Amino acid sequence: MRILITGTAGFVGFHLAKRLIDRGDEVVGLDSVNDYYDVRLKLGRLAETGIAEEALAEGTLVQSRTFPNYRFTKLNLQDREGMDGLFRSERFDKVCHLAAQAGVRYSLENPHAYVDANIVGFLNVLECCRHHEVGHLAYASSSSVYGLNETMPFSTRSNVDHPLSLYAATKKSNELMAHCYSHLYQLPTTGLRFFTVYGPWGRPDMALFLFTKAILEGRPIDVFNHGDMRRDFTYIDDIVEGVVRVIDTPPQGDADWSGQTPDPSRSKAPYKLYNIGNSSPVQLSKFIEAIEQALGRKAQKNMLPMQPGDVPATWADVSDLVEDLSYQPNTQIEEGVAKFVAWYRGFYHV
Repeated sequence: MRILITGTAGFVGFHLAKRLIDRGDEVVGLDSVNDYYDVRLKLGRLAETGIAEEALAEGTLVQSRTFPNYRFTKLNLQDREGMDGLFRSERFDKVCHLAAQAGVRYSLENPHAYVDANIVGFLNVLECCRHHEVGHLAYASSSSVYGLNETMPFSTRSNVDHPLSLYAATKKSNELMAHCYSHLYQLPTTGLRFFTVYGPWGRPDMALFLFTKAILEGRPIDVFNHGDMRRDFTYIDDIVEGVVRVIDTPPQGDADWSGQTPDPSRSKAPYKLYNIGNSSPVQLSKFIEAIEQALGRKAQKNMLPMQPGDVPATWADVSDLVEDLSYQPNTQIEEGVAKFVAWYRGFYHV
């Protein structure tokens, strides 16, 4: 298949691109390579897939030096003409849209970036998929859409109308926009609500990266809500396995769906929502212990109250993904953290 992955200079997109390249798909990667976090890390991911920094030019497809079935383009999702031209020339079979302005806390400081990338950019992706007859659009939503919902584990059948951040609101908006296109144009769409992904090449604004860096530098780590937090930490390889299965399985629509008792996770239209996580939340203290064990050092802890827009716990009900696609995450937190620490030491030479 010819597959477009947006966000391939990002964490999940990079790993997904490698997986699909390795299995023989023809992959085109897209990313704006913005400076939301350290561009050196993004360029490092690109280099791992054979895309050299000096070859990057806005809107130009660059052939990988390592993989004959991989090309990359530096392109902004808001560039409507550039996006349309790419879809017109490449005729993608499937699209996996992972590019977005990420981060709950940053949305408090720079809200316009989220509307530009996550709303306008997503509309451009939908329009391109519609007009160029893409067979399936899989896209990243987020566990943050659950907001004030306190029913655990989080289920895609639950109400998600009370977000706690603009980031979460834009992700919920994506789900609503996707349903419109599935209903109006019979475009198969699948949304994936990601739960706290971690692993090698992870984002530097995430807890594992921040904690590892601080401990190695002898600085205290910020532990929010005084450590009373649980996260459904999910190792990157488990996430990618689930995403690949979703890409390969476009939704068909549920003939038994009823508007009188509407299930938000599906529709008569070819539309589906899945949680994708470990379904086994880990206490923050245990997570920190795994980092300390992998580093062979103890952390100094700076206990702080809850951050605005954050939630005390996440826990994914992934039963639909297990039942429909035999998804089965199996990486233990100690193993996954150790792999991240080994990568971090190698990449940063510490």
